[in-house]
Amino acid sequence: MDYFRNILGAPQGEMQATSGADTVERLCERVSSSTLLDDRRDAVRALKALSKKFRLEVGTQAMDILLNVLEQDRNDAEIISYALDTFYYVMSNEPTDEDDATPVNSGLGCEFTEIFIKRPENVTLLLTFLEEYDFHVRWPTVKLLTVLLSNKQKELQEIILVVPMGVSRLMDLLSDSREIIRNDALLLLNQLTKGHGNIQKIVAFENAFERIIDIIKEEGATDGGIVVEDCLLLLQNLLRNNTSNQNFFKEGSYIQKLKPFFNIDDEYAASRQGGWSAQKVTNMHLMLQLVRTLVSPNNPQNQTVACQKVMNHCGLLQDLCSILMATGVPADVLTETINTVSEVIRGSQPNQEYFASVLAPSNPPRPAIVVLLMSMVNEKQPFVLRCAVLYCFQSFLYKNEVSQSQIIQTLLPTAADANSITAGQLLCGGLFNVDPLSNWFSAVALLHAIVENPTQKEQLLRVQLATSLGNPPVSLLQQCCNMLAQGGKVQTKIALLMILCGWLADCPIAVSHFLSNTANVPYLISQVSSSEADDHEIIVQGLCAFLLGICMLYNNDTTEAFTKSALKQVIQNRIGLESFTDKLIQVAQNENYTRAAKKPHLYHKHPNEIVFDYEFTRLFKMLENEVLKAVSGTGSVNGRSPGGPGIDHYKALLKEQEDQVLALRKNLEEMQAVSSSSEKTVLELKVQVQQLKDQNSLLKAQKATQGTPPPAGTNSSSTEEVEALRRELDSMRLQLQDKDTQLMSMSSNKSNDAATDSSSSYHNGSSADEKPQGSDNLRLQEIESQLVSMTTERDSLNERLIKANEENLKLTNGKRVTEEEKAALVKEHQELKEDMETLKKEQDDLLVLLADQDTKIESYKNKLKELGHQVEDDDDDDELEEVEDNDEGDAD
Repeated sequence: MDYFRNILGAPQGEMQATSGADTVERLCERVSSSTLLDDRRDAVRALKALSKKFRLEVGTQAMDILLNVLEQDRNDAEIISYALDTFYYVMSNEPTDEDDATPVNSGLGCEFTEIFIKRPENVTLLLTFLEEYDFHVRWPTVKLLTVLLSNKQKELQEIILVVPMGVSRLMDLLSDSREIIRNDALLLLNQLTKGHGNIQKIVAFENAFERIIDIIKEEGATDGGIVVEDCLLLLQNLLRNNTSNQNFFKEGSYIQKLKPFFNIDDEYAASRQGGWSAQKVTNMHLMLQLVRTLVSPNNPQNQTVACQKVMNHCGLLQDLCSILMATGVPADVLTETINTVSEVIRGSQPNQEYFASVLAPSNPPRPAIVVLLMSMVNEKQPFVLRCAVLYCFQSFLYKNEVSQSQIIQTLLPTAADANSITAGQLLCGGLFNVDPLSNWFSAVALLHAIVENPTQKEQLLRVQLATSLGNPPVSLLQQCCNMLAQGGKVQTKIALLMILCGWLADCPIAVSHFLSNTANVPYLISQVSSSEADDHEIIVQGLCAFLLGICMLYNNDTTEAFTKSALKQVIQNRIGLESFTDKLIQVAQNENYTRAAKKPHLYHKHPNEIVFDYEFTRLFKMLENEVLKAVSGTGSVNGRSPGGPGIDHYKALLKEQEDQVLALRKNLEEMQAVSSSSEKTVLELKVQVQQLKDQNSLLKAQKATQGTPPPAGTNSSSTEEVEALRRELDSMRLQLQDKDTQLMSMSSNKSNDAATDSSSSYHNGSSADEKPQGSDNLRLQEIESQLVSMTTERDSLNERLIKANEENLKLTNGKRVTEEEKAALVKEHQELKEDMETLKKEQDDLLVLLADQDTKIESYKNKLKELGHQVEDDDDDDELEEVEDNDEGDAD
C-alpha cells in the first residue's frame, strides 16, 4: 500500500498522518493480543514515542488499552512507566520537540483528561502508584496528576478528596529524598490547593507548614531559587481566605519561624556590589505577601489582631521596619515592604506606637513617618511608592487618636520648629504644590488626620498660613477655599472638596467658619448649577452639592446670611431639588467611587486613576441620605409642593393601605412566632422519642449481657425473649424428668443387691447413693429459682413494652397534631402574603392615578397660560379649582 501511495504521489502530510494512525493501530493490537510481557512492553514503548507527535491517534485508540496495562501489569515498573509517560504526552498542552513546527491544540488535552476522569477508579489507581518507591513509577505519576489538575482542576479535586488517604499520599511526596520528585510534588500541591478550602485544611493538618518551611530553609530562604518560590506560592494557597489555616499557622508558632527570612543585616555589601537578583526580588515579594495574607483587613478582625500581636512580640515588625529604612533595597521590594508594614500596624495601637518610634538612619535622625512623607510629596518618586506611603500613613492614623493629635500639633504655631521638618509642614507644602498628585495625596493624608475626630477638626481651624510678605496670614480652611475658587486641575479640586467635606462633617464650628466667607456658598451654587458634561466635572459638581448639603446638615444658624432655612431655600430655588439630587447620586454611581469603596489599599497603576479615597466613600455613604432629607424637608422630591384636587384623598388612601400592610406584617410575624414555637415543640417531642429509643436499646443490651439472645426489632424483641425463656424452661423440665428416671433406676438396683451384701457394704452403698441424689435436688432448686426469676423478668419486660408502646402512640399523635397546626399556619402565611401582594398592586395603581392626575394638572395649567391667565406653581387648592371652573366656562 505504501508503495502505491508513493507512486501516486499522495500528499506528504496526509501520508504521514495515515501511516501514523496505522502504526498506532498495529501497536495497540499488539499490546492487547500479546501474551509475552516483553512484547507488550516494546509496544507500549513505541506508543510512548509516537504519543509526542500523534497525540490524537494515540489518545483515541490506546487509552483503554493502556488503562488495562496499568491494572494488569502493575508489577512491572518499566511498562507502567511507559504507559504513564504516554498518558502524560497525550494530555499535556506543553509543546514538545516534535511540536515546534506546529501549534499545540490546548483543547485536546482537556478532552482526553475529561475522558480519563469519567471513571474515578482511574485516578484512584494513579494514587496507588504513589506508594511505589521506584523512581520510574512515582515520578511519571506525579507529572501525570499535575497535568490532570491543570486541565480539569475542580473535577479532579473532588475525586481526590473522597479517595481514602488520597491527600496524605500526595503529602508524603514532600518527604521524598529525590529532589526532582519533591519539587514536582510542590507544583502538584499548588494545583491541588487552589480555591478548595477543604483540601487546604487537610493539607495543613498533614504537617504541611512544617515541611514547607524546612524546604525553604534547605533551599536558602529568600536567596534560594525557583523551589522557594513554589513553596511560598503553596503557603499562600493554604492561607489566603482560609481562617482555619491562618489560626493553625499562628498557634503552631510558624509566624516566628518566618522571622529569619527577613533579616537583611548581611545584604548591604551584596546590594552595593551587584544588587538583588531577580529571583531574590520575587522571593521577597512572595514572602511579604505571605505576611500580608495573615494581617489583611479582609480577614476577621480578631484573627488579624492576634497575628499583629505575634508579629510585634517575635520581632517580625522590627525586621520589616529595618528593611524599610535600609539602603540598597530595590524600589519594588521597598514598595511592597511599606504596604506590608501598613497592614501589620493598621488598627493595632502597640504596633502603631512602635512605628512612631522608628528613626531613619539620617543626620540628624528623623522619624520614619517624616521620611516616608517626604517621598510621598516628591513628584520624582515612583507612583506606586507614593501610593504605598499614603496607605502606610492612613494605617498609622487608623483608630489612633493620639497620632492624629500629634500630626495636627505639628501644624500649629506653638509646635513649629524652624530647624526641623515636620509632618504638618510636608502635608501643607504638598497641599499647595503645583503637582496635582501631591495635592491629592496631601489632602487625603490630612483627611485621615481628622477623620472621626471632632476635636482635631476644631484644632485644625487654628492653623494659619503665611501666603506672601506683607500680607496677613490666612487660615488653612480659607486657603483651601481660595485654591478651590481659583480652579486648576480636576484632581486638585476633588482633593480639596474631599478634605472640606470631611472637615465640616459633624463639626458645626467648622461649618460656621466656612459660611462666614460670603464667597464660598455662591461658588458652590455656581458649580452645582453648571451644565458641564465631562465625567470629572460631574464628580466635582456632585462633591460641591455634597459639601453644600453638609453645610446645611451641620449648620448651627450662627451665620445670619446662610442659616439652615436660607440654604434650603437657595438650593430649592436656585438649583432645584431634582437637579441637586441628580448631581449627588451621580457621585456614588461613578466607577472610580465603586473601585475606591471596595478596599482601603490603593490599587492604582496610573495617576489618572486616582479620584476618591476609601474613607471619604464611607463618609459619603453615611451622609448621602441625611443630606437629601435635610435639603428636601417636607417637600416632594420633584420640588413641587404637594396639593391638587384629589391628591389628599389619594394620600389618605395610601396611608390607610400602609397601615393595613403594617398590620398584616405584624400578623405575619406573630404567625411566624407561633410556627417557630410549634417547630420547637416538634423538636422536643422528637428528642423525647429518641430518649425512649435509647432507653429501650439499653434494656436490650442489659438482657444481652445476662445471656438472652440479641433483640431483632423494637416491637418483637420482648416476644422473642419470652419465647427463648419458654424454650429454656422446657429443656429444664426434660432434664428434671431424666434425673427422676435415673434416681428410680438406681434405687431399684440397690434393693436387689441388699440381701447378698453385708451390713457394712450396704451402709457404704446407701451413703454413696445419697450424695448424687442430694446434688440433683440442689440443681433442681437452682433451676426452679432461675425459672421464677426469668418469669418475673419476662413479666416486667412485657409491662415496659406496653408502656413504651403507649408513650410512642401519644408522641405520634402529638406530632401529627403539631404538623397539622404547622400546615395551617403555613397556609395562613401564604394567604397573608397574597393579600400583601394584592395591596401592593393596588398601591401601584394608585400611584399611576396620581401620576395621571399630575399630568392633567399640568395640561390645565398650560391651557390657562394659553388663554392668557397667569398661573404660579405654588397656587393653593382653591385658586386652582376656581381657574379650572373658568377654563371650563371658556371652553363652553
